[in-house]
Amino acid sequence: MKADKPIECVGCNTFDVGSILDNSERDVHIERQYASQQEAEQALAKFTQKARDVENEPCQIHSEINPTENGYQLKATFTFSCQAEVVIFQLATR
Repeated sequence: MKADKPIECVGCNTFDVGSILDNSERDVHIERQYASQQEAEQALAKFTQKARDVENEPCQIHSEINPTENGYQLKATFTFSCQAEVVIFQLATR
């Protein structure tokens, strides 16, 4: 049974993590600018490898690299099988 409000323990400064990770957020959107197409492709390869390192089930990856006035823009969406993988991926790509 899931509570509507997280269970908090003020004395030990903790709360119920299950209330936060409810699998409602499984997508990570990345939008970055690079000087060259090669740099954008290398960045996408690094993000993809990090996703593969995190995934338990195959991560769905949709990406595009487009020229802009200032270089090349990488747009990518990584869809993981659970929200815990999203958190791990976000921490690994900071």
